[in-house]
Formats: sequence, structure tokens, C-alpha cells
Amino acid sequence: MTMSPPGPAPFRPQMTLYREWLQRERGLAFDSYDALWRWSVTDLDAFWQSIWDYFELQSPTPHTAVLARNTMPGAQWFPGAQVNYVQQVFRHVQPAHQAGFAAWISRNEKGQQRELSWPELRRQVAALALHLRAQGVQRGDRVAAYLPNIPEATIAFLATASLGAVWSLCAPDMGTHAVLDRFKQIEPKVLIACDGVSYGGRDHDRLPVVAELRQALPSVQHLVLHGNLDPAASLPGATPWAQALLGDDAATAAFEPEWLPFDHPLWIVYSSGTTGLPKPIVHGHGGTVVVALALKTLHNDIGCSYEANSWGERYHWYSSTGWVMWNAQVSGLLSGTTCVTYDGNPGGSRDKPDWATLWRFAAETGVTFFGAGAAFFANCMKAGVDLPSVGDLSAVRALGTTGSPLSEDVQRWGTGQFRQLRQARAAAAGQPELREAYAPEADIWWCNISGGTDFAGAFIGGNRELPQVPGQMQCRMLGSAVEAWSEQGQPVQGEVGELICSQPIPSMPLFFWGDEGGRRYLSSYFDMYPAGHGRRPGGGDAGPEAGGVWRHGDWLRIGADGACVIYGRSDATINRHGLRMGTSELYSAVEALPEVLDSMVVDLEYLGRDSYMPLFVVLREGLSLDEAMRQRLNDAVKVALSPRFVPDEIFQVAEIPRTLTGKKQELPIKKLLLGQPIEKVINKDAMANAACLDWYVDFAVRRAAAHPA
Repeated sequence: MTMSPPGPAPFRPQMTLYREWLQRERGLAFDSYDALWRWSVTDLDAFWQSIWDYFELQSPTPHTAVLARNTMPGAQWFPGAQVNYVQQVFRHVQPAHQAGFAAWISRNEKGQQRELSWPELRRQVAALALHLRAQGVQRGDRVAAYLPNIPEATIAFLATASLGAVWSLCAPDMGTHAVLDRFKQIEPKVLIACDGVSYGGRDHDRLPVVAELRQALPSVQHLVLHGNLDPAASLPGATPWAQALLGDDAATAAFEPEWLPFDHPLWIVYSSGTTGLPKPIVHGHGGTVVVALALKTLHNDIGCSYEANSWGERYHWYSSTGWVMWNAQVSGLLSGTTCVTYDGNPGGSRDKPDWATLWRFAAETGVTFFGAGAAFFANCMKAGVDLPSVGDLSAVRALGTTGSPLSEDVQRWGTGQFRQLRQARAAAAGQPELREAYAPEADIWWCNISGGTDFAGAFIGGNRELPQVPGQMQCRMLGSAVEAWSEQGQPVQGEVGELICSQPIPSMPLFFWGDEGGRRYLSSYFDMYPAGHGRRPGGGDAGPEAGGVWRHGDWLRIGADGACVIYGRSDATINRHGLRMGTSELYSAVEALPEVLDSMVVDLEYLGRDSYMPLFVVLREGLSLDEAMRQRLNDAVKVALSPRFVPDEIFQVAEIPRTLTGKKQELPIKKLLLGQPIEKVINKDAMANAACLDWYVDFAVRRAAAHPA
């Protein structure tokens, strides 16, 4: 039965609804967002309990506390509670279906579109879960997947999580070496993979890669193969995807996700530093659900599709499965929202570039929230995309960006495009006077967010109640005690500093897989400032037993009005349009070539600048960097990592600058190329080969002259 909406959807901001609930149910009133935010990061128990209650989260057993132990790392949240990510999703099956809304709408480059109903989503998840259970999958077992952004990836994730097994996913555009660097660490019991992908107008066969992955992962006892390109694709001993989903009997109908402890592992995602293998980051069911609902609903203003205030919501965020925004897209199901996804190249093919592809998709599917990486919007502007000619985008009421800083120019361009769209609609409706008298508050709302794979959330983002300024993010997230700190550990305002979070958030990692004693976890985020410094809720120091603050690795400026600007990475990690990769992974690929003696890469991601990543290489004596060598280097990166991480330019150098202890000086060279003077970024006395700096200084001068800020 299809229900009709109870009336015109007013789309009042979700933040407004939450504030009104706080006043009605808790007697709490705040005269500004800043006051609300300060309460949320000071009275942590009251705030996170309010999130639990506001979203009516369920548990068969009560929790005995909210934040039982405030230590970083090691915070203990909601002890005694039992949750399951999939239980929260399944709550919406009946009401969303009765209202006539689909769970998932997807399309690929070939124009093949599918719509998955809520009951069918539930059936397929249950069928696959029972199949996995029959293969011996139990709580804590790892299920690894090598799948693109298609419904099968979401079904496989939900089936895995429903059993209490631990999910991990890599995108098929990643090379075999990069995938094995991740999956070998977690020793998966099951591998779910596809035969290939379509991207940029071409089919890419991945069966040889899948066979190689299975061979190199001795822990894998079972392989499920999805024929994404060819439904008849097969490998010896593999179970076809369709066969694993055949279940449609009483057991399938009766299947229920297992109730799990609040901090039971949900998935393993990967974030790379500058050294070593990618970090296998483990997040929990409870923390992920609680934070995802608060972030997506209150700050991203994405509502439930079958609620009157957000009737017909359709949520789209373009993403690869190698990016945490895939996880964010799936989280739409937690609140009963229809998810809309596209699998393919958003810029068309190499032969026929087309940056209007996603916009046409959004117009044809009635997307209401349209999200993508900041680089996507920049490419649309550069390509001269004319949105009024694309199709009917009248349903789009919000634009989301993340991954890298969004420049003021790009945001103004997008706002102008949607202003033209709305003015044209007004004129077509017989209201030509609105073409001139256009109210700025009617402009499209930009939800610019910044967070990370590391905690599967955002620290900074949007709030529809606040004014928006191009190039800025509107506020710090509720519950996120974010500050900009100087090197001395003092909060600064109006200045660029290190982004830190001084209080725990429920979705911070439980641990890194295989990290005995938690040493790598501690060194990744908590060891820059003294333990206890700045750790008291509301401000001030705590004892060293409270642990250190979370240092995220971004440059941040917080304005007097609370608006924020991210200026890129404060460390040497590569961030290519939102996808992070450790420099060590690139070096492993490049330096495996016998011609390469040494190498260094820096990523000059910075607000208002085009992403630029040069690679510097030292070649064996007598060799020169000709076109053939450049191609070999690029191919090595493509095969081992992904085409996304191919450098913008390659330069042959005599030496790579190193410290006396042999470490590559990536961050100082990055700062140098961003315009800082050499004497402020590097201590020559601590260098093993200070004389080589002259070449880099000269290069920085030449680049600055050719590319003025």
C-alpha cells in the first residue's frame, strides 16, 4: 500500500527539530549554536544520552552509563547496551515500504538502473547472512570484499554485520599490492569479489586479480563471486553471488540480526600514514550508529524519506568504495532514507569528457541531497557545466562536499548555477519579478564537511540554521570538542593551527587490528601533546591518566563566529581528492623499479589551490628521466595503488633530502613549496645532506613564479 504525504513537506531544519525536542523533553534552551555546541562538548553524558533518546535507539538490555571512562584512547561508551547496525536499518523496512519508497536506487555507466525495495533488501541481506553462517562465519570473523559502488556491496556489508562478523572493503580500482597490504593484515575468512568493473567507458577485467588475491590470502576459506560484467563469470571453487542469495524461505523471513555489545567491531577501514602499512582501523557498531545518525541527520540535514518533514528524501553522495564516504552513503539506511548511487566515472570517458553525467543522474532520479568530493565541483566549474540545461534539478535542496578544501570561487559558481535554475523556474511559473528580487537566503545550501576515515565521522560541517559564507564550513559538530592549537598546545582563534579534538567521540576507533598494546594507535593520534593537557571537559587540564588529545593532521582556522576553514594536511600524508594514501605505499611501488634509487612525493593540497602532487626520483647513474621512464613510473603507481595516485609531474633529482637518522624530509619540502621560507621549515644541522636543498629552493621559487597564489 502506498501512503500519501500528510501535507506539503516544510523541510524545517533537522537541527531546529532537535533543539525544540531538547527544550520540550529536557528543559534545555540555548540562545545560540555556540552555546548548544559548548554544552554538547562539556556535558558529554547528557548530550550523547540525548542523541540516544532523540533517535529512539533500541537495546534489549539497558546501559549502565553513557561515558563510563573518559580516557583517550580507551573511552568506554554505553556499557551494558546491545546494538546491531542492521537492526537499526531493518526498523525501517515496513514503514518505508508502506509509504512507497525504495531503499536503494543505483545506476552504472552503461545506463543500467536498478531499484531495490526495502523488503527485498531485507530478504537479500538475510539470505546472504544465512549462506555465510552455513560456511562457518561467526562473530569476529572477517569478511573482505573487492567490490565497486553497487547494491551488492551494501547487501554484503549488512549481511556480514548482521552476524557480528567484521566487514572490510577495497575498491576494484586498487592494485593487487595495495589490496593485499590491507587484507593480509586482517586475515579474512571469506572474500566477496566481482569479475570486473566499467569505468571511463571501458570494461576492466578483475578475474585475474581476484584469483591472485585468493591465492595470496591463505586465511580465505570461501569465495563468493559476483558477475558484475558477465553474469556467467566464474572461478574454480567460487560460489556465484546469485546462488548465495537464493534463500527465500521461512528461515530467511525469520532471520534477525544478532544483538551485540555496544563496542563490538563493525568494520575495518584503512587510513595511511607516512610510514609502514596502512592502518587497519576498527570501528564499533554502537559508536558508528550513534555518530552517523547525529552527523547525517542534524548536521547534513538528511531526513527520513517517509517522515512528513522530509517526505521523499533521496540521498546521493558520489563515492568510490575505497573512500569512507561510501560508508557515509550507506548510513542513509539507518534513518530510513532512500539512497541513490552511481557507479562509474563522474567525468565521462577520456574520449568524451562529460562532467554533467552525475547532474543528469540526479535530475532523472529526483535526488534531494547531492554530495561529492570538492574536486568534482571544481572540475564541473572548469568544464563549464551549465546546470540549467542539464535537466530538472528542482528537487535538489542541498549540496554536500568533503575530501579536500572547497574554494570560495567554486562555491560561488555552484550557488550561481542554482540561482539561475530557481530564477528560471520562477519565470516559467509566471513570476518574472523574482528574477531580480532574489533573496540570498533562498540560495542552495552547501553542507561542507571535514572529518575522516579515522573515526568514520566529521569534526566540522554544516548547520542549516546558520548563515553560510563561501569557502567556509559553518560550525564545529555537536559533541566534537574541536580546537585549533599552536605548537605549544594553546588554543588559537583566527589563526591557523593543528586540528585537535580534546574529548572522545563514540565513533573513534576501538583499536587497530593487530596493534598489540595499542602503540600504533596511540602514536597516530595522541602523542603530539602531553597527556592530560587540555583534556578537562569544558576546558583545562586533567591528569595524565586521561590521555592526550586527538591530533587529526589538518590545518584549521576557527573564526570568531565559529565558522571554520581547513587548509589541507598538516602532515605528509597524500590526500588525493579525499582518498588518503601513505607515502610509504607509493615509495614501495616506485622504488621496486630497478632504475630508481630513491624517491619522495609531496601533496600540495591547500585551500584555493589546485591539487598538485610532484614526485622526485633519484635514478641510477647514467639514466635520465625520459618519456619511457615517466610512463614506467606512472604505470607502477597505477598497478600497485590506483590511477588516482599518479603524480602530476615527475622530476629527476640528485638527492632526496634526509635527516641524520635517514628520514625523508617530506613535510619540510611540502611547506617550502607552499611558500614558507627554508629557514623556518627545516633545520639544516639535523640533515644528512643539507647541500641538496638548493635545488628544492630553486624549484620552489620557479614554481611560485609560474603559479602565483
